[in-house]
Amino acid sequence: MALWNKKLYPLVAIVSGLFVIVFGLVMAKELLACSIFLGAVFVWLMLFGCVRPCLRALPAFIAAAGIFFGIFYAATGTFEAGWSMANRFGAVFLAIVPGMSATPVRMTRSLSQVHMPRAVTLGMLIAMSFVPMLKEEIARVREAMKTRGAGSILNLKIFYRAFLVPLVMRLVNISDTLALSVETRGFALGKARYTIYKKERIALSDAVYVAGLIAGAVLTAAL
Repeated sequence: MALWNKKLYPLVAIVSGLFVIVFGLVMAKELLACSIFLGAVFVWLMLFGCVRPCLRALPAFIAAAGIFFGIFYAATGTFEAGWSMANRFGAVFLAIVPGMSATPVRMTRSLSQVHMPRAVTLGMLIAMSFVPMLKEEIARVREAMKTRGAGSILNLKIFYRAFLVPLVMRLVNISDTLALSVETRGFALGKARYTIYKKERIALSDAVYVAGLIAGAVLTAAL
């Protein structure tokens, strides 16, 4: 169970992710110390409301780390080289987790509050919304294929005509709708003035989270 019900402040989540990946890559060759740090960060993130993103990233990390551990162990013949690569992948996957906990709306508000260029804000909004939207569209196309009895997606002709073409057409239509939606909501890319209806604020939990990360890094470097 999370210690804090409030989600991490979006910009804190992004900056902490950058900190984890940089520190993890620098310390990757300190095998045991780096692994302990990454494990502690994993637990720390779960305590601060990132349980679902942590669990979603864990299988992908295990698969990628296992594959590259085997490759580097086979290439160098040393256990340390594979372990170091696994630490690097751990840092990369943990860096993604805090950003996964932030919703597109909260991220947009936070970027707007610090007066980030509107092109960057809009790009971040679209990027964070794209993956969930893509998963939904893939599920809809697959469901349509099952309804029509199109056959197996492993067949290249069926994959192209019954899956890929409809998916691309749906994404094109969605991009047009998104462009109109952004324009009608007054999301201008110029220097037009704007207001923020609901502001995001840094909470005590964010300060504790950052302090814990820094303390963990200091202790790891001192080992």
